[in-house]
Amino acid sequence: MDSDEGYNYEFDDEEEECSEDSGEEEAGDDTLDLGEVELVEPVVAGGERGECGENGGSSGGGGGGLGGLGAGQDEEDYRFEVLTTEQILQHMVECIREVNEVIQNPATITRILLSHFNWDKEKLMERYFDGNLDKLFSECHVINPSKKARTRPMSTRSSNQDMHCQICYLNYPHSYFTGLECGHKFCMQCWGDYLTTKIIEEGMGQTISCPAYSCDILVDDNTVMRLITDSKVKLKYQHLITNSFVECNRLLKWCPAPDCHHVIKVQYPDAKPVRCKCGRQFCFNCGENWHDPVKCKWLRKWIKKCDDDSETSNWIAANTKECPKCHVTIEKDGGCNHMVCRNQNCKAEFCWVCLGPWEPHGSACVEILSLYNCNRYNEDDAKAARDAQERSRAALQRYLFYCNRYMNHMQSLRFEHKLYAQVKQKMEEMQQHNMSWIEVQFLKKAVDVLCQCRSTLMFTYVFAFYLKKNNQSIIFENNQADLENATEVLSGYLERDISQDSLQDIKQKVQDKYRYCESRRRVLLQHVHEGYEKDLWEYIED
Repeated sequence: MDSDEGYNYEFDDEEEECSEDSGEEEAGDDTLDLGEVELVEPVVAGGERGECGENGGSSGGGGGGLGGLGAGQDEEDYRFEVLTTEQILQHMVECIREVNEVIQNPATITRILLSHFNWDKEKLMERYFDGNLDKLFSECHVINPSKKARTRPMSTRSSNQDMHCQICYLNYPHSYFTGLECGHKFCMQCWGDYLTTKIIEEGMGQTISCPAYSCDILVDDNTVMRLITDSKVKLKYQHLITNSFVECNRLLKWCPAPDCHHVIKVQYPDAKPVRCKCGRQFCFNCGENWHDPVKCKWLRKWIKKCDDDSETSNWIAANTKECPKCHVTIEKDGGCNHMVCRNQNCKAEFCWVCLGPWEPHGSACVEILSLYNCNRYNEDDAKAARDAQERSRAALQRYLFYCNRYMNHMQSLRFEHKLYAQVKQKMEEMQQHNMSWIEVQFLKKAVDVLCQCRSTLMFTYVFAFYLKKNNQSIIFENNQADLENATEVLSGYLERDISQDSLQDIKQKVQDKYRYCESRRRVLLQHVHEGYEKDLWEYIED
């Protein structure tokens, strides 16, 4: 592969005549056709390493010794670059070119081989030169290009003779059929419908096989792009192919923002903040919004806890009780402590207070019950049931305490755009009071700091939920409370109406407060990361 001519991303708009060998790639054809895209030079970061050599790992590669969280570092301390889909395609082509300089195969075949090995160039090379090429190509579900000339079936049909399609069972001229190197041919319409279904409905890209029964030969990129006419389907296929490349490269990760097609490329994988051109800031390790100071591990557990039914179960455990005999869940709907299980196969009678059998409590007479107080708190079985009930109730209350505060800051952050709009209006009002544009920029800075503080506070409650109590946790909670109080005061300043008389006063207060918030946020984060470094934190395994 001595030139770039073999890597052509532009497909011909003119309709090709489908001949007998249409769709069958010649051994010398090294054209890689993935759609009409503009090739651009990638922005190269200093000290970066080659894409191919860094493949083979998960895109969610683990962080460093501190769970990937730097000691209060800002995002600019972690070098990264934002790539477009076109630049990712360019990287793919370069990776294929590097491999083909050695193995000299058609580009589409090399792409399939690399996909099979998760774009790990070294693994592919090792297998390719181990002396068993037939086994390698069989595992990758492609025909060995060096044997195509000998294995291609000879056709004895005239080009004008009709053929019978094995999918739609209709007859068409022989020129209307195409197929792969396996020799199975189908009409163009069925091919297009088949590929569209696989790409759009099933989300398959790199593993689309021949539609013939029990044939596992994969469809190459050129065939897909030639047989698909819908541009949306072509773009979807292109995205699926590039997604495979990104997901297999531990230095690349898609931006998680909806409808964003940018990719973040880093020099080494870690749990550090990266910011896309769309404005989304996220953790490169786990893909969630940047969550300093909590580690990815605990954030994943928290999100799962919030999403699943664990807290519903806690509510049931805290507000209902199980029948001590058949363990059916029972909710008390009256004042009487004499409970009768409604399970037709049980009918057990027990005390709601101690969960012991009702018989030792005396008569079920209403007059006696009105004076009844359970004093059987030392029975082992009943005590164990009550203890479990109290533990569930306490766990629920603890979860709700941290969850409510977490959700409160999250809800405040959702009003970020509204807050920026309000501040913009105030900045315009202040400029009407003889203040310059430069002089009113403190308001925007204050909103930036406010949002940073709320985001940090939101995730401190996740950190605190899993944190065991010790002397360091008390210091952390004091820092948290101080930052939270200052943040609420700053929020109050920004929501005030500004008059000309109070203009200078409010400016001074806002500047002082957001600087204080910045300082306290920095202190809190530094303390948490110091705890990571010195192993000061102990955690509650939920």
